[in-house]
Amino acid sequence: MNIDAKTPEEYIQKIPENRQAAFSRLRNILKKNLPPGFEETMSYGMIGFVVPHSMYPEGYHVDPKLPLPFINIASQKNFIALYHSGIYADEEIEKWFREEYTKQVPTKLDMGKSCIRFKNPDHIPFELIGELAEKITPEEWISTYEEVMKSRKRK
Repeated sequence: MNIDAKTPEEYIQKIPENRQAAFSRLRNILKKNLPPGFEETMSYGMIGFVVPHSMYPEGYHVDPKLPLPFINIASQKNFIALYHSGIYADEEIEKWFREEYTKQVPTKLDMGKSCIRFKNPDHIPFELIGELAEKITPEEWISTYEEVMKSRKRK
C-alpha cells in the first residue's frame, strides 16, 4: 500500500481511519523513546526514523544520498508494520523481543526478518515497542550496521 505523503502528519491523515489512533500512538511512542540523535522523516513512502547525515555522512549503502534507516512504520493493506533494522541485525535484541512479546501479547507474533506485522491495532504492545526503541542509540546502530556490512563484504 503506497501512500503519497510529504510529512508524517499527512501520511497519518491518508491511512484508513480505523488505524489512525493506533498508528499515531505508535509514532508517538517511538518519538518519545528513541534515544537522541535519530530523526523522523518520510522514508521509502513510510514514516522513518533515521541516523542523519550529520551523524553518519556515509549514509545508506544502497543509496548514500539517503540517511541510514533504523525504524520505519507503515500502514500496509492488511496490517500496520513496524520495520526495525536492529531486530534484524542483533540476535540478542531479537531474542529479547520474541520472549517479551509472548509474555505481553495474547496473539501469535507475526514477524519477518525486520518486519513486525500488527493485523489488529488493539494488539499492538505499545509499551514493549517503547522498550524496544530505547535499546539502541544512533551510535550503537552505526557500529552494528558497519559490522554487518563488513561481514557481508567478507563473504
